[in-house]
Amino acid sequence: MSTRLLTGNLTFTSLRPLDLSTCTKDEILAYFENSYDLNESLFTALKDPSSIYKCPDRLRLPLVFYYAHTAVVYVNKLMLAGLLKERVNVSFEALFETGVDEMSWDDTENYRMGGSYKWPSVDDVVEYRRNVRNIILKLINDTPLQLPIDMDSPWWALMMGMEHERIHLETSSVLLRQLPAHLLQRPDGWVYAPLTWGSGLETNKMVRVEGGEVTLGKPTDFPSYGWDNEYGEFNCSVPPFEASQYLITNGEFLEFVLDGGYERQDLWTKEGWNWKQFREAKHPTFWVCDEGCKSGCGADLKEGSKYRYRAMFDVLDMPWDWPADVNYHEAKAFCSWKGPEYRLPAEAEHHLMRGTQLPVSIGTKSDIIFQEKSEANFNLRFGSSTPVNMFPPTDAGFYDVFGNVWEWTEDHFNGLNNFDTHFLYDDFSSPCFDGKHNMMLGGSWISTGDEASRFARFAFRRHFFQHLGFRMVRSVQREATPDVPARMVDTEVFVVGCGVLDKTPTVEKANVRHVLSTNKQYQFDAAMPLNGILELEFGFRDSLPAAAATLATNLTRSFNVPLTTAMHVGTATGRGAFELSKHFEKVLGVECCGKLADAALRLQSGATLTCGNGREATLDADVNPQRVIFKQLTWLPNEVHHHNLVLVSLLERVQNPKAWLLRLWEVTSPGGVTVIVSAEGCWDKDALHTHIGKRLHCVDAQQLPYTTPTGQATATVTVWRHK
Repeated sequence: MSTRLLTGNLTFTSLRPLDLSTCTKDEILAYFENSYDLNESLFTALKDPSSIYKCPDRLRLPLVFYYAHTAVVYVNKLMLAGLLKERVNVSFEALFETGVDEMSWDDTENYRMGGSYKWPSVDDVVEYRRNVRNIILKLINDTPLQLPIDMDSPWWALMMGMEHERIHLETSSVLLRQLPAHLLQRPDGWVYAPLTWGSGLETNKMVRVEGGEVTLGKPTDFPSYGWDNEYGEFNCSVPPFEASQYLITNGEFLEFVLDGGYERQDLWTKEGWNWKQFREAKHPTFWVCDEGCKSGCGADLKEGSKYRYRAMFDVLDMPWDWPADVNYHEAKAFCSWKGPEYRLPAEAEHHLMRGTQLPVSIGTKSDIIFQEKSEANFNLRFGSSTPVNMFPPTDAGFYDVFGNVWEWTEDHFNGLNNFDTHFLYDDFSSPCFDGKHNMMLGGSWISTGDEASRFARFAFRRHFFQHLGFRMVRSVQREATPDVPARMVDTEVFVVGCGVLDKTPTVEKANVRHVLSTNKQYQFDAAMPLNGILELEFGFRDSLPAAAATLATNLTRSFNVPLTTAMHVGTATGRGAFELSKHFEKVLGVECCGKLADAALRLQSGATLTCGNGREATLDADVNPQRVIFKQLTWLPNEVHHHNLVLVSLLERVQNPKAWLLRLWEVTSPGGVTVIVSAEGCWDKDALHTHIGKRLHCVDAQQLPYTTPTGQATATVTVWRHK
């Protein structure tokens, strides 16, 4: 066992979450250490610590990234909140900051900086985690605690770090489960559930729900931690429906496999069949056989047994009464095999299957994750799934609506009405509001903390694996196109290098709710005419980005700051970055909108693009495009480093301006210059001062004239120095 990966204690016992209206420092200390210990304890299953550099899933990074990542997030969020004043290890906090949510199931290996990249040593990474642990323990002891802890409290950053760590407990467990079993050993204290319960499972009948009104959303004053997508509100009228009382089991899914379900294209969505063909899948990924599957699932089988089951650390006899772990594509194909009327539940339907719940007005005890005698398989009650009939049903008649495995739904992941991000983690949810992520609800056996909450809303790409299964639903309505209360994102999403994502519907022959993505960047990208932006940027010699770049360059010179590195945040189609390249040795152009970033990259490569007035967008002869690097980013990560000049011109069109402003002092070199341009004039010195960070000081404010298609205009400019 790799106990050298532990900086605390080995444990697989999870504490209940914190009530943020009553918690004490001792309770916060205990919950932090428990979160930290649980994550590290999982990695002790590696027989040899060197296996931490293996990559069990080629769409993810090596295990060492996830081991270090959670500690880095603590540091980054505590820095933003002002609870930490200095970084622990700047290079680690850049390298291990950002994970992977790849754009396609057939991507090549996503090793950071290429497959040959040499990651830090195990001992160095362990020491980093130990240092972060000790720093946070001291911070908790030394920082005054004021209750309740809410979203405006600096302590919210610590709560965020702990719940983020618990998310990765689940993420890393799936990666370890994909690692060859001979590289692992079951840690002390890890207990699998029984394979069957009682007399076993006979039938999985459909249970009728009469429908009703459902209100989704977590109250902002509820005294527990919550992620941004949980807040807001959505009211929905749910028509009558029927759903399987149990999750679909391995035994039920075997019938689909034996009937050739993986070979019948007519059962799969277009996207699902493409995935199936690419993976050459023959059965669920956590089943093992001896047919030489592409996924490498081969295992020794007992005589007379065609399939066995890959649990976390061992290959077991097939638990036919445990739920089948499948991705969305497999779940949909199974439903199609059962009949055209079958589908997955909608989010609102899942809420009705939960039956009677306690009123939120009584506080945390209304949430199952706080109830000491909750009858469900979550919070590491077992180290595996359980038979689907092991725990009692809700009063609506459904088993395992919380715990055991997550449940796929038909809804695309999206914010609720009045969705807003949190400035400490602006891009936690919103990049996934793209129509390519489907929601999953209810939590799993390894869900701890906030994850199995009644308010929790998580999502994955449809081809991803998790401890995740499904149950079947069918509408009771007789119409050819019954109403399904599922929400589908209808906003076009543009991906750099790919164009607009395919929006082939995943629910056919049903009336669903088509909604806009609540990610404002996607809305802007979809509605914005590219040739119009090109005209604004390249149609005039003194357009706003050109005038701003000239002013920012002159200001940098006036303060005797070297013209070495510059960053344009909000570079759009690139005019400002190209203008800066005339004077600065290196320029980084950062843009959050895919269509704009793609245009900048095409112009850099020499492509010809047309402005709205019919003219070509061309680069001046003295531009040095080889000096420019363009990146599409959803915020300012540590990997952008720091620059002598930072030019900002995107605040009017980002989801959460405060999230960008708080990072400016750290991405501006000491003594460097930050220039903030507001075309609409709403971001003046007074509006900026409360968000921009105490290490940047305003040294100038002025109006900047520039030319538009309709004539002359002025923008508000503020100038800041990092001292």
